[in-house]
Amino acid sequence: MSMEYYNTRELQGKQSNDPYFIDKMSKSSSSLSSSSLSASSPSPSPSSRDSRLVVCVPGPVIVGAGPSGLAAAACLKLKGVPSVILERSHCIASLWKLKTYNRLRLHLPKQFCELPFMPFPNDFPTYPIKQQFIQYLEDYATKYDIRPQFNVTVASAEFDPTLGFWRVRTTGVKGDDETEYVCRWLIAATGENAEAVVPKLEGMTEFKGPIRHTSSYKSGEEFRGKKVLVVGCGNSGMEVCLDLCNHNARPSLVVRDTVHVLPREMLGKSTFGLSVWLLKWLPIRLVDRFLLVVSRLLLGNTSQLGLDRPKLGPLELKNLSGKTPVLDVGTLAKIKSGDIQVCPAIKRLKPHAIEFIDGRTEKFDAIILATGYRSNVPIWLKEGDMFSKEDGLPRRPFPNGWKGECGLYAVGFTKRGLLGTSMDAKRIAEDIERCWKAEAKHCSTPFNA
Repeated sequence: MSMEYYNTRELQGKQSNDPYFIDKMSKSSSSLSSSSLSASSPSPSPSSRDSRLVVCVPGPVIVGAGPSGLAAAACLKLKGVPSVILERSHCIASLWKLKTYNRLRLHLPKQFCELPFMPFPNDFPTYPIKQQFIQYLEDYATKYDIRPQFNVTVASAEFDPTLGFWRVRTTGVKGDDETEYVCRWLIAATGENAEAVVPKLEGMTEFKGPIRHTSSYKSGEEFRGKKVLVVGCGNSGMEVCLDLCNHNARPSLVVRDTVHVLPREMLGKSTFGLSVWLLKWLPIRLVDRFLLVVSRLLLGNTSQLGLDRPKLGPLELKNLSGKTPVLDVGTLAKIKSGDIQVCPAIKRLKPHAIEFIDGRTEKFDAIILATGYRSNVPIWLKEGDMFSKEDGLPRRPFPNGWKGECGLYAVGFTKRGLLGTSMDAKRIAEDIERCWKAEAKHCSTPFNA
């Protein structure tokens, strides 16, 4: 057993000395393993598949050590509430560190991407690059002394109405080392981008070239001189196409739906920042009209390039569906010059070619799927009220999707980036602090951090 675990149990064992808690645990002992819940007794070791360690957590359990989990933990710590973060990977911000391409940078200005109570360094550019953002997150974890438990996968989390607590069951890297965390509050912080979305294409097993999701794409260098089809025209798909061009590949872009493409900056300001400012004074439809007029002047008619715009404006569409407009960083110029070809949806794959729905067939060497990510909450959270089983997102729309029943919370599911994450993290910390202080007043042995 690692020293990190014993240190965790020393903190968490305070709760097990509370008579009210012990009484509840004893009533539920038939469904738990024969592990000891006393902080003074030795930590048990599982002797069979049916036995597991039981850890009593005085504060919340946070699932996920990405920006959302870090923000929630920091806000709680500033309120005097301890927490335990469970992370399936071996590092914080695993999506950014392990599953993003090299040229990635923040699409929004840094002031809209800050986590609570810590701005970006002044010497960082307006749009920090991937390595700078990762360093910012590591510095954030260091500043607030956030130490997640790594290589821990949450198999299930379920509220026990008899016990009145959440029971979070986890496994180690190899599927062993089972542990059950018992806690009053549970915070889902795995976010909207937990699992890659890989569409099923007809003939997928027949295609002889590599088929890769953007989560495993790093650079266009390995595709130099090759003809590559990029499926998906969101921000990632557009930027991957540009990266392929810069490495002398020959990319084509599949556009299956309508899309809003806006310049990243207009009138000397970031498009996002300008939109936020205008929304303070004007209704959303007027702001949308303004953005589309300026975009037409700066970018031209994107429909002539095969990029038809939706009927709803970019901001209104974002509010209703969560679909983010593309902020152009140079891809449109490559489409206009012919360096990037725009293609319709795929009908089927052949061994060395792709047939499109318009009937034409072209040869390609590789396919990159810029088809996004989805939430994995329905896989591990045994709850059907707060989160939708279909998309794994809170059923209640922003800004009311952060709180559920029985001490369940969500952070990082707003479809409003890190700005929405920070808002939810602060709300969650304030709400739990009120419960924490109220329970401490009425408890014979309050669980103080």
